[in-house]
Amino acid sequence: MNSRNWVRLFISTLLVGALSTAIVGFAVKWDEYSELFVSFDLIEILSILLWLIGVGFIFSIISQMGFFAYLTVHRFGLGIFRSLWNPVQLVLIAFVFFDLVYFRYQVFATKGESLNSYIGTALLLLLLSLVIAYYKMKQTNKHAFVPALFFMYVVTTIEWFPALRVNEESWLYLMLLPLLICNAYQLLILHRLNTATNAKKG
Repeated sequence: MNSRNWVRLFISTLLVGALSTAIVGFAVKWDEYSELFVSFDLIEILSILLWLIGVGFIFSIISQMGFFAYLTVHRFGLGIFRSLWNPVQLVLIAFVFFDLVYFRYQVFATKGESLNSYIGTALLLLLLSLVIAYYKMKQTNKHAFVPALFFMYVVTTIEWFPALRVNEESWLYLMLLPLLICNAYQLLILHRLNTATNAKKG
């Protein structure tokens, strides 16, 4: 990918992060913000919107750092493990799933609290990652499925860690959904940018 496409990807992902965070931000705190729309407090609405856009830029940059870090790790993984790299990634996915359930439950669960909500969060992320990895595979080839799943599940979880530490429900979803959207956007557009670059070279 040339520098022009990289700049295009960077700016477009910033916009995706800002837009998705603004929408998710108002949605997860609608009970709190709905009164502003009823009273049409334009100044307050715009100030919250600008704050969410700024937060969205930060989420987008975190997402892009994770994406390019994974591209590097993926190359190292292929070089070190070769054909075993996909099984290694599947083991790491299982390990992260266990961590998302067990360790979060151990740290944050109150007395008598069920494990179900912690399993549900981990399963939701896994199901969304499976869907995105499937679309990546359909658009490219079958070998892209496991790397895409690994990126969407493991890397997103690592990027999501600041909100996981806080464990406040609105922040969990405010950070997770924009990260997922930004990561999915980068993953699904990368091969198109590479194809366009190769076509120009040809």
